[in-house]
Amino acid sequence: MPQIRFENVVKRFEGRDVLAGVSFTVEKGEILAIVGPSGTGKSVTLKHLVRLLTPTSGSVWLDDVEISSATGRDLESIRNRFGYLFQGGALLGWLTVAENVALPLREHGGRLTEQEISERVDEALAAVELTDAADRYPAEISGGMQKRAGLARAIVRRNDIILYDEPTSGLDPVTSVTINNLIRRLNKERGITSIVVTHDLQGALLFVDRVLMLKDGHVVEVSEPAEFVKSTNPDVREFLDAQLITPDILERRDKNE
Repeated sequence: MPQIRFENVVKRFEGRDVLAGVSFTVEKGEILAIVGPSGTGKSVTLKHLVRLLTPTSGSVWLDDVEISSATGRDLESIRNRFGYLFQGGALLGWLTVAENVALPLREHGGRLTEQEISERVDEALAAVELTDAADRYPAEISGGMQKRAGLARAIVRRNDIILYDEPTSGLDPVTSVTINNLIRRLNKERGITSIVVTHDLQGALLFVDRVLMLKDGHVVEVSEPAEFVKSTNPDVREFLDAQLITPDILERRDKNE
C-alpha cells in the first residue's frame, strides 16, 4: 500500500475547481516533486495533507487512515507525522536559531526534558550543517541558512514525512543546490518521505524520484525524471521548453550519483 494517496480530490473555491479530480500516490521513502504553472493547485495540494484544507469531494489517505475525514486526536496523530518547511522559512525573529528549532518540541514534544530537547536540537542542526549558527538570530544569517534552520525545525521531531513549499525560492543557484542535496541526503539517511512543491524544475530533476505536474487543477503527468524530460504530452513539452530543459540535463544527475 502506498504511504499517501489522493483519490479523485476536488477542491472548489468560489465556484472554481482549483483541484479538479486529482489522484496520485506516494511511496514510503520517496521524494516526489509537484511542479506546474503558478496558481495551478500545488500548495493547495500540500495543505490537504495536513488537513489545513478539506476536499470538496474525494479523499486523502495516510496509510489506511483517511486524513480528509479525521478529527480530534486522530487528526492530531496524523499531523504529528508531518514536518513542514515553509516557503519563507517562517523563523521567529526574536528567537535564536536553536530556539526556533526547539519550538515544535516545546509545543508538541510531550514530556521531553530540557536536556532531551537540547540534544534533539543539536542533532537537527548538525543534520543541516548549521551547528555554528545555533546562537544567532535569523536576521544575522543568510537566506540559505534560514532555509536550513527551517529544515532543522521540520525534522527535529523525527517526523517520517516532510512537506516542502518552495524550499529554494529566492535563493541563488549554489545555495539552491545545497538545499536540494540536503533534502536528498536526509531522505537517504532517515528514510523520510518527501513531497516538494517547487518552481525550480531544473533543480528538482536532479534529486527527486518522480515528478508530478499539475495544470489547471489536473494531473497531466507523473513519471520519473528520465521519462518526464522525454514526455510527448503537449503540456509537459511546453513547460520544459519554457524552462529550456532538455534530456541531457540528467547527465548531471548521473555524475552526482
